[in-house]
Amino acid sequence: MKSIDTLTPCPCGNPLGYIQCCGPLHDGAVATTAAQLMRSRYSAYVLKREDYLLSSWHPDTRPTSLRLGAQQPPPTWLGLEIRRQQDIDADHAMVEFVARYRLGGGRAQRQHETSRFVRTDGRWYYLDGELKN
Repeated sequence: MKSIDTLTPCPCGNPLGYIQCCGPLHDGAVATTAAQLMRSRYSAYVLKREDYLLSSWHPDTRPTSLRLGAQQPPPTWLGLEIRRQQDIDADHAMVEFVARYRLGGGRAQRQHETSRFVRTDGRWYYLDGELKN
């Protein structure tokens, strides 16, 4: 795998760069907020890190596979916008986001979702999400 230097932009859009943003989470660091986990999951989709996506998904709702490599044409991710984040209590939160992507040479599309997160044993997990129009 190609090494990433500090000048590599983070796919989630954080100007600090990958090495200071989502990279440490992909390497095993614990997200301190649900929004931070959401950003790292978006970056994992961009980088096709199915291992990270599955490990950050709550076991009660986690699929056995995402088959990211099988998507044809594969999505080209264009950007992430966090619209709203809300702590429900100490161990539950929601994040509303819009992720933009393109399939093949088609028009840009949006995935607008409100995602629910739960913290178990000090670690945030994606639980599920509701797509919005």
